[in-house]
Amino acid sequence: MAQASHPLSAVDSAWLHMDDPTNLMMVTGVALLDGPIDVERCYKTFESRLLSFDRFRMRVTDHRDALNAPRWEPDPYFSLRSHIHRVALPSPGDMTTLQEFLGDLASTPLDRTKPLWQVHLVENVLGGSAIVMRFHHCIGDGTAMNTVMHRLMDTTPDAPIERPTPHSNHDHTLGPLLEPLVSTIEGTIKLADDLVHEGMEFLRHPEHLLDLPAQAASGALALSRVLLLSPETKTPFKGPLGVQKRVAWSAPVPLDQVKQIGKVAGAKVNDVLLAAVAGALRAYLIGRNFKVDGLEIRAVIPVDLRPPSRAHDLGNEFGLVFLSLPLGTPGPVMRLAEVKQRMEALKRSPEAYVFYGLLNFFGRTPAQVEEQAVNLFGSKATAVMTNVRGPTEQLYLAGNRIKNIMFWVPQSGRLGMGISIMSYCGQVTLGVITDTGLVPDPQTITEAFEREFHVLYDAIVAKEHGIESAS
Repeated sequence: MAQASHPLSAVDSAWLHMDDPTNLMMVTGVALLDGPIDVERCYKTFESRLLSFDRFRMRVTDHRDALNAPRWEPDPYFSLRSHIHRVALPSPGDMTTLQEFLGDLASTPLDRTKPLWQVHLVENVLGGSAIVMRFHHCIGDGTAMNTVMHRLMDTTPDAPIERPTPHSNHDHTLGPLLEPLVSTIEGTIKLADDLVHEGMEFLRHPEHLLDLPAQAASGALALSRVLLLSPETKTPFKGPLGVQKRVAWSAPVPLDQVKQIGKVAGAKVNDVLLAAVAGALRAYLIGRNFKVDGLEIRAVIPVDLRPPSRAHDLGNEFGLVFLSLPLGTPGPVMRLAEVKQRMEALKRSPEAYVFYGLLNFFGRTPAQVEEQAVNLFGSKATAVMTNVRGPTEQLYLAGNRIKNIMFWVPQSGRLGMGISIMSYCGQVTLGVITDTGLVPDPQTITEAFEREFHVLYDAIVAKEHGIESAS
């Protein structure tokens, strides 16, 4: 039974309000299966496991004013089957057909009168089937998607369908850790006196942050660094957005090879993958005769801030950092060294916590203040890029072996590209979602990622050990 009505957290409210027809705030996950779907077993699995999370039975009511926060409300007309849809891809049911279907889904908003999620049971997919799940970002982030997907899965094909202990999803936040910073920001902006006017002044004059008290100095400097960043470089990745989106994904690359590169280069797994992404974006621009000499573009990277005790909670508990990708650096080894150095600097910065505090703050402001903030931060980056560590073992969903798992994140604000990296069962897959008017062919980027990864492997590991990559 769903819990009683209660307000969304401020951060969840912020993501709810970022929704826009040209940039829907949805997290989408796909599990590719090796056989046909047992529909009734799927229904029972979702009823038993997904609905143990209260948010999947609750809709959001939102008056969008300063006095009434959005609320989670039990849906009196809730029907599981109204959220689960059966479809079959037209022939030939290949990767291109699936990508077109997913692009159409990514361009279609969820029904705000119902709980904000959908599942599609898709037949005739690459010789098997697929289960597509999408939910609004206010329910949870990419880590939450991973938690939900994992709860639906089993380690054996004949695992019993059992009802787990219900998850209440009471809102947990990082408030105690961030209270000095949030209080300082609120005091600086004089929220109680004139929320709208002073909020706008904060956005117009970020240099005022330099006057904050000493206890918030570290966070204030991190925030002012981002607020004072110059607008992002104009590239084919950046421009006005439309409604239609397209998705693509790479062939999986071996996680062991990623780790080998990192070991030889003294880099983290994330550094290696980000360097390969930077090389792929560079190759895409060169292929369109865009000059890349000295070019850097910024990616917004979510950083999960959940403590281990709340690792499996829904909601949004992440901050953001801005990473400059060295697209102008010509060599793959040099690009990796640059990415490694920049990621190490970001890890020492309080930037992620500062942004979580800002999301908490703007989730409680009037629409025009949050809109200005989203536009401001969106002007300073090109893409959202996230990496989620998925299951390490072979898993099954409703009795079917899962061949691969992929996901896509929304591109907050005016960003036209989302890049997601997902590991599963010893493999790593890159997913890309783009605005059709900017990048109509995201598959070109994912194919370039595969090439760049193998070039990096050959340049670092194969050269040192005299072995060949699996390209």
